[in-house]
Amino acid sequence: MIYALPFLSAFIGWITNFLAIKMLFNPKEEKNILGLKVQGIFPKRQKAFAEKLGALVANELLSLEDIQQKIGSESNQALMLDTVSLKMDNFLNHKLKEAMPMVAMMLGKDTKAKIKATLMLEFTESLPEILQKVNDNIQKDLDVEQLVVEKVSNFSTDKLESILYDIMKKEFRFIEILGAVLGFIIGLLQVGLIKLGTFSY
Repeated sequence: MIYALPFLSAFIGWITNFLAIKMLFNPKEEKNILGLKVQGIFPKRQKAFAEKLGALVANELLSLEDIQQKIGSESNQALMLDTVSLKMDNFLNHKLKEAMPMVAMMLGKDTKAKIKATLMLEFTESLPEILQKVNDNIQKDLDVEQLVVEKVSNFSTDKLESILYDIMKKEFRFIEILGAVLGFIIGLLQVGLIKLGTFSY
């Protein structure tokens, strides 16, 4: 009978850690059990978790300055200019004929090229001012930290559990197995102690 102790201890170690992991997320709502208010750690601390995550994202991962720099990067400015250039070509060569056929007939190729060059120069010179206004508007309207806090706070507890399990399922499984292994070792030690006690008599 005593040789079953390691296996019993292993089961106890595994089930204890398994239940501890489950209690990170359950019960979802606060329940009164034997006079004690019980709720899963993550559901209970979801708002605090959201606030910490929001601060981390805003200060360490994705600041407003990072977004503004990305929008105003050389590659994005070049993309804007290329897009405007293509739109101008389409307007001068196609849409102008549909909207104002007589005007389009009077504009030769060289004239269209001059109009485009003049407009492109004006847009290129105005681009820094446009980007500054966009950045000012982003700074006024976008609060990265508050956005993350609101999103995470409004997650359903099931969704939050699913996300965390997807990220940490290997670690959770390791904790369960570790509980079984430690329980088995403790059971072996108990058997050893019982044997030593028997031999001492």
